[in-house]
Amino acid sequence: MKSLALLTVALFGTSLALAQPAPQKAGIEAQGYQWNAQEGEKIEALNKKGDIKNGEEAYEICGACHLPSGAGRPDGTFPQLAGQHSTVLIKQMADIREGLRDNPTMYPFAKSLVDPQELADVSAYIQSLCIPTDHGKYEGSDAAVQVATGKQLYEKECKECHGANGEGDKAKFYPVIAGQHYKYLLRQMTEIRDGKRRNANPDMVKIIKKYDDNQLVAISAFQSSLSMPGAMCKAGAKK
Repeated sequence: MKSLALLTVALFGTSLALAQPAPQKAGIEAQGYQWNAQEGEKIEALNKKGDIKNGEEAYEICGACHLPSGAGRPDGTFPQLAGQHSTVLIKQMADIREGLRDNPTMYPFAKSLVDPQELADVSAYIQSLCIPTDHGKYEGSDAAVQVATGKQLYEKECKECHGANGEGDKAKFYPVIAGQHYKYLLRQMTEIRDGKRRNANPDMVKIIKKYDDNQLVAISAFQSSLSMPGAMCKAGAKK
């Protein structure tokens, strides 16, 4: 019962995370590694039709950190998940489960999904959620300048894959970034640039390696300002 698992997370979340160390397989640095390889439970989950109703129950354990709405935390500790492509969610959770992405906090909860069908179900449910409009954005006094600078950089090298509105590409495993928290975006891009995100797209690594910290701040500021028409939550939507 997922409600029991949720209670366990609330009471013993830290000890649960510490009790189950994640494995670590070779990532982007390994010769022959394909960042979007579709094999094992990943391909099984991708080939299954996710059941949104079952996924809602499976998501209960996720809501403890990512919130019931999928909004995550503006401080960037937990990403905004709502509206994310199911393919991206399946890939990331499978990579964490298999030790291709390092996330010790997430690992025991991702591992709690019992099989590829449940992985497909919870991903389908998360994808069905509307994207919150009140996510964390860049709040510096120079916000207008940073967003403008970031827009130039984004349109030069990021737009082709992530889209004009941050919609990503479901078929190519490019994530939705519209509605994502600024601090999470900045942290992930910094980790990708510095080689700490082992399951990152090598093409993105090549692009992002040349950016300094100030440029990553600007790009993240712009990305966090994006919204996807038709996918955002309506005013007054339940959180």
